[in-house]
Amino acid sequence: MPPLVIRTHSAGGDFGPLRAEFSLPESFGPEVLAEAEAAVLDPLASAGPREDATGLPLVTIDPPGAKDLDQAMVVEKTAHGFRVHYAIADLAAFVPPGGALDRESRQRGQTLYLPDGNVPLHPPVLSEGAASLLPGEVRPAVLWTIETDEAGEPTSTRVRRALVRSTEQFDYETVQAALDAGHPHPSVAALPELGRRRRELAVRRGAVELQLPEQEITGDPDGGWVLARRPRTAVDAWNAEISLLTGMAAARIMLDARIGVLRTLPDPEPEAVDWLRRSADALGIPWAPETTVSEFLSKLDPGQPASMALYADTTRLLRGAGYTAFDGELPALTTHAGIGGAYAHVTAPIRRLVDRFATEICLAVSAGREVPEWVRAALSDVPDRMTASDTLAAKVERACIDQVEAWVLAEHIGGEFSAVVLRADENKAEILVEDPTVMAKCAGERLTAGERIAVRLTAVDVEKRKVSFERA
Repeated sequence: MPPLVIRTHSAGGDFGPLRAEFSLPESFGPEVLAEAEAAVLDPLASAGPREDATGLPLVTIDPPGAKDLDQAMVVEKTAHGFRVHYAIADLAAFVPPGGALDRESRQRGQTLYLPDGNVPLHPPVLSEGAASLLPGEVRPAVLWTIETDEAGEPTSTRVRRALVRSTEQFDYETVQAALDAGHPHPSVAALPELGRRRRELAVRRGAVELQLPEQEITGDPDGGWVLARRPRTAVDAWNAEISLLTGMAAARIMLDARIGVLRTLPDPEPEAVDWLRRSADALGIPWAPETTVSEFLSKLDPGQPASMALYADTTRLLRGAGYTAFDGELPALTTHAGIGGAYAHVTAPIRRLVDRFATEICLAVSAGREVPEWVRAALSDVPDRMTASDTLAAKVERACIDQVEAWVLAEHIGGEFSAVVLRADENKAEILVEDPTVMAKCAGERLTAGERIAVRLTAVDVEKRKVSFERA
């Protein structure tokens, strides 16, 4: 069955009401825009000396059409392991502490992504222009150089301000196709080998990676919305490993200096792991007693219905994520259970507030300088702002998906679809409809997690963004 499409017209397809519901800002104030325009004219005025790294053949890997490019990389094989050059957009070069841009970005927290356009953290003149690592443009950046051994474990880290020039803008599918064809770009030819070794280390650390299907909303050529499952390439995972490697290096710098802000998540309670083992047993998935959660999940086939159901259950292990700031005494919790170690956000400052502050700490510590007072002062404030913006971002994303689900299915009441049962109670279940990719509630008796069933669409409420199914 082809993807279902909602055509945009006067009676539907408009995300304006959703934006109003969440009070999302429509634009930036004149003072913020004026400060951004001024920063574009002279972004290097107060950032200090910079290394000239414009000769590095950096490339970016982002979704197709992205303009807010935070990261550019070169991954090299060396005689002793690997070398990663990772350039990150330097937002502190454009955002004066205590100014209008700084105040506005603290209010927003992060960029929010909606199908009809994002709500950016910074004005587009910065986020999609002067601060973005667009190809062919010389840009101020924070350059991380991380050396690893053959296993992918870091042996040294350097971080400093630099000038860089990205040479190419790629998307995941393009890089994957080139690798599959045996003709990778030289700057990422070593990415698969390092990415795989970092994944092996992650499993040994106890990292928990969930491979639940991701719903994706895209526009179609006729002005409608298409709801489908987002393809996840191996390059997605390898690219993420470079960001995680850098975030873990940043966390180490901050912990050693006893000042910083970490992304943290407590370890799951033993009772929760026992409960997951019982779920696996009920789904008929063998799990040896000596096998850890991480090892077990890494071997599941995410395309199998039973695996999908277990991944849905595993989300219960990963609860309580937050931001932990410290200055002097180390906090009780310094690790992230999903990653299996200490970790900090430093690789997406165009799109996320906390990265700018964490990066400044790493730069100061690495240079043997005092951490700027404006950064220290923010440590009591930024974690709460990030938590609030994370909550809003999750609600907006879910509301957008629910809205498109309702639009897509509104004319198909009574239709039958194939679905996988993710979680089941006595007379209802959470299901994943496979085409279009819809997560919804389903009524029915004797539903079993992990089974594939036929369901019938019984109701759609477009205004409330709700759809209902029953077992066919």
